[in-house]
Amino acid sequence: MTRAVKRCTWAEGVSLDYIEYHDKEWGVPVWNDQVHFEFLILEGAQAGLSWSTILNKRKGYRKAFADFDPVKVARFTDKRIEKLLQDSSIVRNRLKVKSAVTNAKAFLAVQQEFASFSDYIWGFVGGKPIQNKLRNDGDVPATSPESDALSKDLKMRGFKFVGSTIIYAHMQATGMVNDHVIGCFRRGPCAAMAKQKR
Repeated sequence: MTRAVKRCTWAEGVSLDYIEYHDKEWGVPVWNDQVHFEFLILEGAQAGLSWSTILNKRKGYRKAFADFDPVKVARFTDKRIEKLLQDSSIVRNRLKVKSAVTNAKAFLAVQQEFASFSDYIWGFVGGKPIQNKLRNDGDVPATSPESDALSKDLKMRGFKFVGSTIIYAHMQATGMVNDHVIGCFRRGPCAAMAKQKR
């Protein structure tokens, strides 16, 4: 008889995509700029919605936003934005779509200043993931001092839809913080990845 895998309870019972996201992506340290840009777009799009809604539209976002290439997205014109607002494969919210273009431009400016967005963003956690020791999903915070500081700095640089709660979700998704609960089968592997050199 096989032993059931223990996961963070938020990942259970939603969909297979949700489980796969938890099992393969959430909490894995990300050093790739394009992946960080993807999550900035997706986390911003999620504001006020469920993450499962965004996961269901992820392929649509990938196509609509040029494979999450910030250079291409930064060049989107008003005409392109109007076209995206007719695309049912993404969240058709004008402010969110426009913010993706604004954020692409701000993202490129950060790359210019810091050599990479990854170097910039990881600086807010001292270059290595924060390893939280949480017993239950209810213990997982919505924000942290680090997400507060990062959110404030991103806003100062012109980014939109980067409140502390959205940014904390970004930090969780990209492994800047390991919030897999104690007992979750992904906690150990994500912690081990944190020790690897990029």
